[in-house]
Amino acid sequence: MADRELRSTAPAIPGNPWAIRGRNVLVTGASSGIGLATARGLAARGANLWLLCRDARRGEAALDACRATPGVGRLELLLADLSSQEEIRSVAAEFLGSGEPLHVLVNNAAAVFFERTETVDGIESTLAVNHIAPFLLTNLLLPRLQESTPARVITVASAGHRTGRIRLDDLGCRTHSYQGLVQYSHTKLANVLFTRELARRIEGTGVVAHSLHPGVIRTGLGMNNTGWLRVAWNGVRPLFSSPEKGADTAIFLVCDAGVQETNGAYWSRRKSKRPGARGRDDEMATRLWEASEALVEIRDSAG
Repeated sequence: MADRELRSTAPAIPGNPWAIRGRNVLVTGASSGIGLATARGLAARGANLWLLCRDARRGEAALDACRATPGVGRLELLLADLSSQEEIRSVAAEFLGSGEPLHVLVNNAAAVFFERTETVDGIESTLAVNHIAPFLLTNLLLPRLQESTPARVITVASAGHRTGRIRLDDLGCRTHSYQGLVQYSHTKLANVLFTRELARRIEGTGVVAHSLHPGVIRTGLGMNNTGWLRVAWNGVRPLFSSPEKGADTAIFLVCDAGVQETNGAYWSRRKSKRPGARGRDDEMATRLWEASEALVEIRDSAG
């Protein structure tokens, strides 16, 4: 993949020949924020949607919000806590068991924990939700994506990846000082490198992979924290942009015909951008993939 800015030559989304109407899209973290705004935008374009949410009540509310959109296609709710590998495997099996094709997977769900915690699998929580979950879910669903080509994997990263660093010997900050937003940037770098390595491994299969920066968006990210950290975070959130603006590039990448002609790019404001230097480290991308395989105890579905 050349380090150059790629631009789609396809027309704007309205009337686009990719025609997302009637195609199947699975969106993670779809109960609020960018995920819900993405789901509603795709509902308006007639996509069939599988909304993957953690909470049943909020998931049903998200379904209702999409159902109210004229022209919406099929709507289904999938429930899983993406911090749990067991639940990721279960929800992937549920979708695969439906026999439905999968044309687009949108890895949107994210979290930031200002104090270090670990999941039931013994993995630091921000790493588990932001990187391990999309890595595992994508690998489990990849055979179905390859059967459904042309298909796409879209992963919501962040410009924060530019300050991130991958420490393969300490991905979960057991030995290094833990700072929530710093760890968040590390996991967003992991998103960019995961996308780059995935694109390399699936080149020529009819599936493409892209990552994106949504902007600095007003979502529920960080509101899982408590005490003064939550108060401080809540104080700056009104300065951020709307979830609808944050969803714009994700919707573009799902719907734009020209996106299928590129692979492994990092996007912002509907344009391919050059990621930070660490986000272009192909050797690290491969090593991170291998380390991630070990953490989820799977063999590569893409290689």
